[in-house]
Amino acid sequence: MKLSIVDLGTVAPGTTETDGLADSLATAEHADEAGFHRIWFAEHHLSRSGASHHPELLIAAAATRTSRIRLGSGAVLMNHYSPFKVAEMFQQLEAMAPGRIDLGMGRATAGPVLDLALRRDRQQPVRNDHEQQVLETVAWLYGAFPEDHPFAGHPLMPTVPRVPQTWLLGSSPDGSELAAGLGIGYTFAGFINPQAAAPALRHYRQRFRSRGFGLDTPRSILAVNVTVGDTPAEGRHLVRSAKGFYARLGRAGRRAGSVLVPTPADAAREMTGAEEDEPTGIVDGRWPRFVAGGPDDVRATLERMLEQSGADELMVQDLIADPADRRRSHGLLAEAFGLRHPTGAAGRGERAT
Repeated sequence: MKLSIVDLGTVAPGTTETDGLADSLATAEHADEAGFHRIWFAEHHLSRSGASHHPELLIAAAATRTSRIRLGSGAVLMNHYSPFKVAEMFQQLEAMAPGRIDLGMGRATAGPVLDLALRRDRQQPVRNDHEQQVLETVAWLYGAFPEDHPFAGHPLMPTVPRVPQTWLLGSSPDGSELAAGLGIGYTFAGFINPQAAAPALRHYRQRFRSRGFGLDTPRSILAVNVTVGDTPAEGRHLVRSAKGFYARLGRAGRRAGSVLVPTPADAAREMTGAEEDEPTGIVDGRWPRFVAGGPDDVRATLERMLEQSGADELMVQDLIADPADRRRSHGLLAEAFGLRHPTGAAGRGERAT
């Protein structure tokens, strides 16, 4: 069983973004030692709750402090950038950490001000060219432009023998069709749209067609918000931070970027009864937004999700306020699934796959 982490650079209450970034790197080191397969860093702009604004920077920093774990983006927002810039950036990261780099691609809107600030061409109307953006990025990495294309015959970094793994991230069925058609990996954000996760992941596997972009068979990840405590009660206590954060977002409106992750105690004081009582396990066949509890019940819930979705791998997202509690949750989950620090071919100083 492969377990991975997507890290948001969560800024703990009473701390700064500098602290949040240091916590992200400490989490990467901890995950490397605990046997997690990969860690991805988010791209969130003008957000006080998370310090991970540019995942490439954290990937590069984490590469110097880890030896085995794969490092990637969860995700680069392709609607804002040049495909060439993204492809070259991640090929350079691959040169820095051979065999350990993942390029996770996605898209998102952050409101009119930030979308305008990030636009690559403000003279043209906004276009929905996500498929073209992803395809061009992959074509740069694999030298797959048609012979008559103006970009053909211009390899990125010909002395770097491998390319990053390519992944499409999404939270709607549309992404599963695109990833399957391109023959690249697919990750579904179950913490955003839990009821659509299993159908989308199954659709991806059914529709997958290899196109020579690194995969002969489908490869998928289910991303879930997970909080593990030493006991079920502790897990349910710690997940109040995640519940409280989303409750704050719902009340913030245009000020959503200023919302901070609350402590469990602050969240408990702020939430309504309905928000507090939101399920943390599967109820009547419906998946929760937040999976929380002790190691055994969390593992049982996650195993049902993996079975129903057919995903190859589980990726953990969380909004645990205290970084020590966050790493404790990761450690308990690793123990529950029997992870061990690998030896041999994927050990220190050698390439991971």
